[in-house]
Amino acid sequence: MPKPPLLLGSQADFDATVAYNQALWANCRPTSPVFDYADTLSTVYDLDAIRRALGESRLTFHGSSYGTLLGAQYAERFPYRVRAVVLEGVFDHSLDVPSFVRSQAATLQDSFDEFVAWCDRSTDCVLHGTDVRAIWADVLARADRGEYAPSTAFDIAALPLGMLNVPKWTDFAQMIKGLNGGVAPAPRVLPVATAVFCADWPVRVRDYDEYAALVRLASAAAPDVRYGAGLIAVQTCLGWPTPVRNPPHKLRVTGNARLLLLNALHDPRTGYEWATNVAEQLGKHGRLLTYEGWGHGSYQRTPCTIGAVDRYLVDLVLPEAGARCPAA
Repeated sequence: MPKPPLLLGSQADFDATVAYNQALWANCRPTSPVFDYADTLSTVYDLDAIRRALGESRLTFHGSSYGTLLGAQYAERFPYRVRAVVLEGVFDHSLDVPSFVRSQAATLQDSFDEFVAWCDRSTDCVLHGTDVRAIWADVLARADRGEYAPSTAFDIAALPLGMLNVPKWTDFAQMIKGLNGGVAPAPRVLPVATAVFCADWPVRVRDYDEYAALVRLASAAAPDVRYGAGLIAVQTCLGWPTPVRNPPHKLRVTGNARLLLLNALHDPRTGYEWATNVAEQLGKHGRLLTYEGWGHGSYQRTPCTIGAVDRYLVDLVLPEAGARCPAA
């Protein structure tokens, strides 16, 4: 069965994707007994089993990106077993699918805006002195016409997902210059959601019209970059049975657990909005440290972020409320 396109364009594409996904899952289940039990909440119990096996009375844990769901839900389920939990690049599990798609697209747009601002002010950018947005828009228009085959228009539009993660601003500018000159990039294999995401977020998208509404929602939130990682996850989970094992909900942590959250102000994948939402849900049980820079993952960015996290993990000393680390 051929793999459907990453961006669906019709009801036929939608139906083919559902059939492809379900056939793939049917092939995975006999070879992986944990396939239907890979949700984050199930993994929480595995994590506690590891703690017990190590003979530790309390858990010290550092989770990054999707791993922050594991740390947060561990604290929710086993608050009195928490010693220290760091959530770096914070996922917000309280979001429904439209909010998830919109906010991931918006945070990628924010990172693209930061890249454009850097190009405008820095001579290190090979596009300095040009209209970067207009050049990028022309590249996307050429991609729509198939000029970068075998890379599709979705492949080209997804390039910021990888290039703004670190971020690789200099390399991204070079790539756009090459694309503007007609150089097609090598096709990329994009990371996609697995059984974990599909069991954590119900993708109740019944037909192509509802899928297309999500595409429009993402495009409106991210006019320069069109989409975001959320649409890739949604497509991967079309046809997954509902209800899911670990449905979205707001965190409810009790006891004495105190978690440290760390997020970049301009993160292209886990937006700052998610971190502030989760910090609000945690209340007195959470403390947000803001890195005033860019990229996905902030721990090793500066001595300030490293020092704050290490002091918490080693000595259980949280930064002051509202603490911020300057951009590198």
